[in-house]
Amino acid sequence: MEILKSLHFSPETPFGLPLYPLFEKAYEAALGQKASNFRYIQGVTPLSTVNEVTISCITYFILIFGGQVFMKGLPAFKLKIPFMIHNVLLTLVSGILLALMIEQIFPIIYHQGFLAAICAQSTWTQPLELLYYLNYLVKYWELIDTIFLVLKKKKLEFLHYYHHSLTMVLCYTQLNGKTSVSWVVITLNLAVHVLMYYYYFRTAAGAKIWWKKYLTTMQITQFIIDLNIVYFCTYTYFAYTYWPHLPNMGSCAGTETSALFGCALLSSYLLLFINFYRMTYQAKKAAARKQAAANATNTKDTRSKPKKI
Repeated sequence: MEILKSLHFSPETPFGLPLYPLFEKAYEAALGQKASNFRYIQGVTPLSTVNEVTISCITYFILIFGGQVFMKGLPAFKLKIPFMIHNVLLTLVSGILLALMIEQIFPIIYHQGFLAAICAQSTWTQPLELLYYLNYLVKYWELIDTIFLVLKKKKLEFLHYYHHSLTMVLCYTQLNGKTSVSWVVITLNLAVHVLMYYYYFRTAAGAKIWWKKYLTTMQITQFIIDLNIVYFCTYTYFAYTYWPHLPNMGSCAGTETSALFGCALLSSYLLLFINFYRMTYQAKKAAARKQAAANATNTKDTRSKPKKI
């Protein structure tokens, strides 16, 4: 009860207490420098160059496809405990980053409106830049998902390694482009990842989770929302800049290259996830219906046969 009394809900503290100061203390304790000193500088900040990102992607593909070849003559590893630890940590980290970003974005939406939150240059703040960069680093960590699949000799879907590798590239391009709308894509992605990694953690422990199907539905919904907002920002920027006679809501912060790359990649994600959903769940339903019909036919044929005396 005393804890509830100490909470103070406001636009600046949507969770009842300020979270970012706690994060700043943890950041300084871990790295020995203030969070407020961080600046993302291309070519200076670690993993901020095209060469570093390209080498990382190539290394990733060599490890996963080379690993498959290496594992052909070996039994699959169980890796239950490491896999559980990996997933529970990613659940917690995704949840923490999500809460910190919401705390930063909510006051902007409340005081300046949603349009300013997705388009204004001032929305690209130093705290958000740091959180975006940390989210970008987490994308490297998430590549370990595929390593687990290889060691456990699970099938590697194209969607899996395409999505994992290029999401890392997407985060890199948006950091360089300083697209103010980045928080929309990132917060939705983090929200899905909290549930997804929790699901993997629970199932690794042996739990039966009934809502697996809805994870894919959530991912598809996520990309539909992403695309509506990102397409709007891209359109209003290009209309304002090149075709001002067209209806528009003014300019939007971010570079043209980062905006176009984001639109193209997110569009491909949506198509691939819809196809995955269709192939995985609708195909299973069709197979189940076909099997049920076959069973019913067999039962009918058996009953219609005359009994031997």
